[in-house]
Amino acid sequence: MKQEKQTKDAVSGKPDRSQLEVFQNSYPNRDYTIEHVCPEFTSVCPKTGQPDFGTLTFEYIPDQKCVELKSLKLYLQKFRNEGIFYENVTNRILDDLVAVLEPRYMRLTADFTPRGGIHSKITVDYIQEDWAGEDSCSCEGCGK
Repeated sequence: MKQEKQTKDAVSGKPDRSQLEVFQNSYPNRDYTIEHVCPEFTSVCPKTGQPDFGTLTFEYIPDQKCVELKSLKLYLQKFRNEGIFYENVTNRILDDLVAVLEPRYMRLTADFTPRGGIHSKITVDYIQEDWAGEDSCSCEGCGK
């Protein structure tokens, strides 16, 4: 019963960037890419109230901080009851992660399952202004 309450508490409430936890990047002098895939993302269509399902793919080059995965999972689960359009949720998640992590580069691709015969894939990018390595970046996303 106690574990059930903890699980319910973890996913209740609204998503907030303060829920994201970080740890120090052990290799801040090296550009390397981290990729996380969340194949079970859910939110709610604000027009119909029906659930939306998608796969989120996070690709980023960390600077000083990396995201702690359990906190990312719990943060994403908070969207299960959030009425929000695909474009808005994708941009909001990217903005929250960028605010917390301050990465050199980040790309979020949200690939939603078809609804009404239409498949939607939203991709948003962020590149740190003063990132010295952007001219020689080999990641697929930023094209530098």
